[in-house]
Amino acid sequence: MDFQFKDKYDINDLLNVTRILRGENGCVWDREQDHKSIRMNVLEEAYEVMEAIDSDDADSLKEELGDLMFQAVFHCQIEDERGRFDFDDICDEVTKKMIYRHPHVFGDVSVQNSDEVLVNWEKLKKASKHQTDAASTLESVPNILPALMRGQKTAKRSADAGLSLSDTSQAVQLVKDRLEKLDLSIFDKNEDKVDEDFGNLLFSLCILSRFIKKDSEKALTFAINKFIIRFRALEKQLCEQGKALDALDNDERDRLFLQLLG
Repeated sequence: MDFQFKDKYDINDLLNVTRILRGENGCVWDREQDHKSIRMNVLEEAYEVMEAIDSDDADSLKEELGDLMFQAVFHCQIEDERGRFDFDDICDEVTKKMIYRHPHVFGDVSVQNSDEVLVNWEKLKKASKHQTDAASTLESVPNILPALMRGQKTAKRSADAGLSLSDTSQAVQLVKDRLEKLDLSIFDKNEDKVDEDFGNLLFSLCILSRFIKKDSEKALTFAINKFIIRFRALEKQLCEQGKALDALDNDERDRLFLQLLG
C-alpha cells in the first residue's frame, strides 16, 4: 500500500486514499460501488452542506464540504478506472468553463453590475450547451431536483425567455384561482383532476416565489421547522396538563393544529 501518514493531507492524498480504497487490497464495500449505487449520496451530502451553511457552523461546513468533495473524487476514480477521464480532466474542464463564463474578468467584456454578469452567464451557458431555443433551457432543468426548486427554476427560465405574468398581483391571483379549482375538484371527488389541480397549485406558488423574491425550498423548510418546534412545545404543555394528543376531541384537535400553523 503506497500511503504515508501525515499531520496534514492535501487533495493528492485524498485521491490516493480513494485509489487505495477502490484497489485490490482496499475496502470490499468501496470496490463494489458504481455511479448508480451511490448517486443519492451526492444529493444527501449537498443538503448537509446547505444545513451547515444555514447554521453558520464553520466546523460542520468544513466537514460536510469534505464529504461532498469525496463524492466527486469517488465518482472520478470510477471513471479513471474505466479510462474515460481523471481528476485533472475535471479540474481542466471546470477551470476553462469559469474563464469562459467570466469574460468581464478574463476578457475584454465590460459589465456595470451583477445583473449584467448573470445575463452574460446565461447567454454563454446556452451557447456552450447548444441550447438554440427557449424550450431546451426549460428541459435542461434536472428532473432529480426537489420539485419546488425545479418549479422555481422552470418559471424563471420561462420568464427569461419572455413568457411570464406581468406582476405580483397577477401571480397572487393565479394562486387563488388554482386553489379554487382544486377546491371544486375535491368537492366533485374527481381524483385525476385533484392530482392535476394540486400540482398546478404548487407550481403557481413557485411562480409567485419568483415575484416576491423568496426561495420556495427555504421558505417551506422554515415553515416545517417552525411547526416541529411548536409541536414539541404543545406536546410538552399537554403532558404537563395530564393530557395526551390522541385523547383530544376533534374540535380541540383542530383548534390546536391551526394554532401550530400560526
